[in-house]
Amino acid sequence: MASPIALAPASLFSAAAAAAARRPRRPDLAAFPRPPSYRARRPPRGSQFEPRAAAKLAEKTALEYRKLGDSDLVVSEITLGTMTFGEQNTEKEAHDMLSYAWDHGINILDTAEAYPIPMRKETQGRTDLYIGSWLKSQPRDKVILATKVCGYSERSSYIREDAKVLRVDAANIKESVEKSLKRLNTDYIDLLQIHWPDRYVPLFGEYNYDFSKWRPSVPFVEQLKAFQELIDEGKVRYIGVSNETSYGVMEFVHAAKVEGLPKIVSIQNSYSLLVRCRFEVDLVEVCHPKNCNIGLLAYSPLGGGSLSGKYLDKNSEAAKKGRLNLFPGYMERYYRSYAKEATIKYVEVAKKYGLTLVQLALAFARDQPFMTSSIIGATSVEQLKEDIDAFLTVERPLPSEIMADIEAIFKRYKDPAIL
Repeated sequence: MASPIALAPASLFSAAAAAAARRPRRPDLAAFPRPPSYRARRPPRGSQFEPRAAAKLAEKTALEYRKLGDSDLVVSEITLGTMTFGEQNTEKEAHDMLSYAWDHGINILDTAEAYPIPMRKETQGRTDLYIGSWLKSQPRDKVILATKVCGYSERSSYIREDAKVLRVDAANIKESVEKSLKRLNTDYIDLLQIHWPDRYVPLFGEYNYDFSKWRPSVPFVEQLKAFQELIDEGKVRYIGVSNETSYGVMEFVHAAKVEGLPKIVSIQNSYSLLVRCRFEVDLVEVCHPKNCNIGLLAYSPLGGGSLSGKYLDKNSEAAKKGRLNLFPGYMERYYRSYAKEATIKYVEVAKKYGLTLVQLALAFARDQPFMTSSIIGATSVEQLKEDIDAFLTVERPLPSEIMADIEAIFKRYKDPAIL
């Protein structure tokens, strides 16, 4: 088993902070070993991070790095999400954020053939093009590039040549990878993920499984064989899943073991103060390093922007520029009245301890023992800086009294963003 996270030199900690760092946050998850962590090889530069009221580190520290599942990939605890590139962000803005992230220790980028979001035929693939033009001036072997192939879809056939329905079969996977490589200006992908399953599962805020929606799907073995071919060709290094269930993860793991095929190393699912149960109650056991050892890349740790607090006042300038107003109906699960009530309660906790809501939300996700990397999306360098600051300045782990207040709210508002 990998060793626990390596802490910074003791001189950087007060005695109280060092003691807190040894304290388990939650009895039910305290036994979950953390993946190994590595301090940044490139320390943050270009800005100074002022200590926050609740931060007990005497000096700023670098981002931590963790091994992704069973792979040889060592990823930063922040992954840069890029789904706004090409829709809300210009190529220059995208390059500015990519460079800022890189300069501050983020070494993994997450994209998808479907990006930018919202999905549109007119913009599809533009995110990859922006990343590809940036990669030309970067050391490719140092950048960990993660992308995603679409799952089953009857509405996005424009992504494929002459396809009526998108499937996760050999032909679709191969076409997806070939086009992605060209757009991204690279000859290999470090992590290829299935964006959502080929079979029916509840997706994007849906919770209950509808028996009537079951449909035939591409066998797990067939999917893995297609990935094996791409790995053998040197076009893909590792594979993962996204928006997946424990059933799907176990089927992939079992098929890989029985057939001698590549094993998935990661899962990209939603996780935040507003969406916890699906992972904490079920997937956490499957992904445990002592079990299947699947690394979590958590998307929407800020709940689609709702945990920035900007949408609590829909008339504010920040809210008017946000996705909720730009794309009505998009990610609306995070803004329902029940989720809004929970968000207000978390704002109160943040204020109580001298934190912003962003700091509270990101530190909460950061500190989970099953977390490998949190996927952070931003539409400006200023937003990105705020997010990185939250990782660097807030006490590790969050003090037990803060966690107790969070758990009290959770008991009242369990997963309020689930439909």
